[in-house]
Amino acid sequence: MCSSDLWTIIAAFLVFFMQAGFMMLEAGFARTREVVNVLVECIVDTCLCALLFWAFGFAFMFGNGNKWIGHEFFFLNGAPATYGATGVGFMAFFLFQFAFADTCSTITSGAMVGRTGFVGDLLYSVGVSGFIYPILGHWVWGPNGWLATMSTPFRDFAGSTVVHTMGGMIALAGAIVLGPRLGRKFKRDGGGLPPGHDLTIAAVGGVILWFGWYGFNPGSTLSALDLEGIGRVATNTTLAAAAGGLTAFFWMYRRIGKWDLGISVNGFLGGLVAITAPCYWVNTTGAVIIGAVAGLVIVWGIDFIEWLRIDDPIGAVAVHGFAGMWGTWSVGLFATGQWNDVKGLFWGGGVKQLWVQLFGNVVVGGAAFIIGYALRSEEHTSELQS
Repeated sequence: MCSSDLWTIIAAFLVFFMQAGFMMLEAGFARTREVVNVLVECIVDTCLCALLFWAFGFAFMFGNGNKWIGHEFFFLNGAPATYGATGVGFMAFFLFQFAFADTCSTITSGAMVGRTGFVGDLLYSVGVSGFIYPILGHWVWGPNGWLATMSTPFRDFAGSTVVHTMGGMIALAGAIVLGPRLGRKFKRDGGGLPPGHDLTIAAVGGVILWFGWYGFNPGSTLSALDLEGIGRVATNTTLAAAAGGLTAFFWMYRRIGKWDLGISVNGFLGGLVAITAPCYWVNTTGAVIIGAVAGLVIVWGIDFIEWLRIDDPIGAVAVHGFAGMWGTWSVGLFATGQWNDVKGLFWGGGVKQLWVQLFGNVVVGGAAFIIGYALRSEEHTSELQS
């Protein structure tokens, strides 16, 4: 086993450990009667995702095919020793990418807490893990994906669009179709978001996610030999998270005169989501700015979802959807050109890359929302009829 294989496997373990963070975060922010359902859904979703990604999800996403979908490596048949030009062992690469797929699928459950029938949720997991994530992900990360092979390629280093915007938009679609939880009263109607039943669990879960992000972002280098890149990515990840957490924390104090634990957790998670796309290509100043803006995006995004009377108990749409959008766009603003040929607007690169980032993000996020809405509507109708 070479050093890059070992690094990729360790990163895969870190990303997989994020499932523990998601479970604790969602359970902590949920109401007491919803906790067991959340935990069971997360566990079964992970088991389903592993088998689906083995059977055909990986083939759709990373198999050679056309610009829209891959069609080799079903059930991992015909796997070579290493994957493509990465030089990383095929099975190590598969494990790393499975952990990413599982993350996207878990994001979607957060906005639908307390309103899904178990069978319907499992069917939704099949749709996300087996089809939506792999096929749309192929457009960006797959061999000859059409967004990656445009004259000016769309850039997403570790998944602000592929994982987070996609997951956030599917979560938004599900929350709209299912409607609010019983007894949920929105701020416009004199109510507000019900407090989570255990913020200790939620806060610890958030910090576990931060820890797992050191596999998510630095692991996407896929090379243990790129020590400079790994260090830069890890540092940028840390700074963006810190800036996001403090910005949201102090902004909320300015508004309500109280220190809000929940918004500080979602703030640093938003910083992590935002830095995921540009983490390799920006400097530390860019990382701090991206994270700080993400902290505001989280606060305003949660306000906006509440104003629309959409029940999102965990803040998944704001944290993953809206912060993922901002992070993707920020490549076209803050990429310095020092570590690849991409220069953002603020580094003399003009608006070309920015427009590509906007276009690719809207296409993937819009497609995820439309397909997720149609799938959730069909399943919700079937649940009501049964």
